[in-house]
Parts: sequence; structure tokens; C-alpha cells
Amino acid sequence: MSQSLPTNPEKFSLTARIFFGMLAGIIIGGLLQQLFDDSGDFSFSVFGLEVSTYGLLVDGIFNVVGQIFIASLKMLVVPLVFVSLVCGTASLSDPSKLGRLGGKSILLYIGTTAIAISLAVGFALLVSPGESISMTTDAAYQAKEAPSLGQVIINMMPSNPVSAMAEGNMLQIIVFSVLFGVAMSMAGEAGKRLTSMFEDLSEVVMKLVTILMNLAPYGVFVLMAKLFATIGFDTIAGLLKYFLLVMFVLMVHAFVSYPIILKLLSGLSPIILLRKMRDAAIFAFSTSSSGATLPVTLETATNKLGVKPSVASFTIPLGATINMDGTAIMQGVATVFIAQVYGIDLSLGDYMMVIVTATLASVGTAGVPGVGLIMLAMVLQQVNLPVEGIALIIGVDRLLDMTRTSVNVTGDCMVACIVAKSEGEFDIDRYNDPEAGKEEETLHSPKAS
Repeated sequence: MSQSLPTNPEKFSLTARIFFGMLAGIIIGGLLQQLFDDSGDFSFSVFGLEVSTYGLLVDGIFNVVGQIFIASLKMLVVPLVFVSLVCGTASLSDPSKLGRLGGKSILLYIGTTAIAISLAVGFALLVSPGESISMTTDAAYQAKEAPSLGQVIINMMPSNPVSAMAEGNMLQIIVFSVLFGVAMSMAGEAGKRLTSMFEDLSEVVMKLVTILMNLAPYGVFVLMAKLFATIGFDTIAGLLKYFLLVMFVLMVHAFVSYPIILKLLSGLSPIILLRKMRDAAIFAFSTSSSGATLPVTLETATNKLGVKPSVASFTIPLGATINMDGTAIMQGVATVFIAQVYGIDLSLGDYMMVIVTATLASVGTAGVPGVGLIMLAMVLQQVNLPVEGIALIIGVDRLLDMTRTSVNVTGDCMVACIVAKSEGEFDIDRYNDPEAGKEEETLHSPKAS
């Protein structure tokens, strides 16, 4: 085999190809945005129809290809969660183990969210992002009413599992999958035959995940190009202090809080976790959706980090639904920012209320569309801040949402590793193996032979 530097993109690692795609998309999108701002849009006629350059590239090619990529990822979420969770639950020999898995996972997710919001409020008070800023906006934000925690618990039980799967209601899918898996484990020979079929289905779905992952560089490219062609850097400049502070706290939580928690509770090397999370983090950054990234997160946890499917199939989907660390950080900084912009002084008790409300809201609003802004509206109402202040930060929220989703999926895998290690369902050799998971990356490579 030749040792020369690879020239074909297929010969680079998947991580490198995704990174190149993201970087190229940012550059192309930024250039297009600058071009359209300076020179205006260009129009030309095709078969008698007037077509604009912006419409053809941004609203046409970039938008269509990007949405197809997102749809292909979302296509896998329901079958992947259902099949893998049924397999994982059916394989548990001890039914009490399921209760321990759920208890540990929920406590860890809530605990990391509380740490995240505390860091955000603390740094925001230290930096004062809204001080000496006088901002007004004609925009308004209409807060949606969030369901109560009791109603969320009631809604967890699916009255129609097929409807829950069609609507992508993750909490209901998780509950039904767990119950179905428990019933299979208790059904004797019939359950064993069905378990074998579900294990085969799981293998097929995971192979489909691998195939789609090899299309990721192209999907990431068009998503980044469209985003940076539509969001001007002047939008960020007006909220630069707020934007940089949220980014800073997100980085602190990802690269300081998570490593400390992982080391203290499991003894595992945080460097290995962060290194192996690169693909999933880039996916999350480009899609801004923990749900759309779920197939990649689950593949990373099992194939690269060594979490056994019996644990990963439960903790990862649960984390994608209720783990809101990145969102909690945005809420903490945004609350202080909005209070300072409007000149409203909050007491220590108010800030404690922000921490408690944001932590509990991460579970209470699980599975609700637009959950981040709904949670922020709840927090602002709790301490009597104007909800319309959300309109001040919406301009940069899309870019911040991308980063906080990357933080969330990293937290999902960290919790999965801790829970799996504590339950003896963890492959330490696979975790420490730098090549683990790479065989799945190359198996369906376009140039694989």
C-alpha cells in the first residue's frame, strides 16, 4: 500500500471529511452573503422564467439538499429508538436493573443541567453582558404555554403507540418500547424468537446509519452554506458580548464540567471521550437537533465508546429528550442579559429560582417543539421579567443553538458511559481503543472495496 498523502476525499477519515464540508460551507456561505449584500441579487432568464441567483443557490439547491439530509436522519430516529430499546430491555435478565438505569440516568441528566444553569448565571453576573446596553425592538415574542410536569407524566403513556411513532413523540415511544421489551423477556420461547428478529433488525438499522453517515460531509456543507448566506455577521455584532459569553460558558461546561464529572464518577479518561465525540458533535452542530443526531450519537456510544446496547439504547434516547444542558446555559445568560437591558434588579432568591425552574423545566417540557424558547419564557415569567425580551436574542439564537446541541449530545454520551460502567455493561477495551468504530466508518465508504 502506498504511504503517500491521500488525494481522494474518500481516503480521509469521516471526521476530516465532515470538518472540511463544514469549513467549506461556512466560507462559501459567508462569501455569498457578502456578495449579495454588496452587489445585490443577480437575476437571469431560464425558459422565459426569471430566476435569481440567491433563490437558485440558497433557497433552491442548498435548502433542498439540506432538508433532504435532515429528513434522512430523522427518518431513522423512530425505528432506531424502538428497535434498539426493545432489544436492550429484552436482554436485561434482572428487571430491577431497568429501574436502576432510569434512576441513575435521570439524576445525572438533572444534575448536569443544574450545574450548567448555575455556571451560566454565575458567569453572566460576573461579566454583565447587558450592562450599559439600551436595546429596543419592534419584534414581539408570543410565549407558548408549556404543559405542567403532571401533564407531561400523564402524556408519557401512549394511548396509540402507532400514532406516537408517526408523530415522533419520544417519551411515549420510550415507554412503549420498554414495556414491549419487558413483555418479550417474559414471553418464553415466543419472546426468544421475537428477540432474535429484533436483533437482526437492529443490525440492519445500524448499517443504514453508517451508510447515511458517509453522506454527512455533503449534507453538512449545504447546511452551513445556507446558514451563513442568510445570517449576516452584523446580526452577531449587535449582541457580541452576549453571544461570546454563551459560547464561553458552553465550552467551559463541555471541556471542564463534563471531564470532571466523568473522571470522578467513572475514572474514565475524558480526553478519549471528547476525541471520540467529534463526529457526533459536528453532526449536532450542523443539524441543531439532538433528535436528528440521535442515530449518530447512539452509534458513537456503542461502537466507539464501548457502552453496551442494553444501556445505550435507554440512556441515549432519554438524554436526547430531557438533557437540556446547552439550553439551560442559554437561559441563564439570557435571563441576566434581559434583566440588565431592561434595568431590572434580581435578588439572590430570584437567581436561585431561575436555577430551580430551568432545571425542572428540562424535564417538564421534554418532547415539546421549540423547547428552548418555551423554557426561557417559563424562567422569565417566574422572576417577572418581560417575555418580549426574547425577541432581542432571537437573531443569534440559531447559531448558538447549533453549539448547545453539540454540548447536549456530548452530555448524553458522558452519562451513558457513567451508567454503563456502574452497571458492568461497559467495554473498557473498546473505549480505550483509538481505532474502535472506524471499521463501521469505512465499511460503507463510497470507495470501499
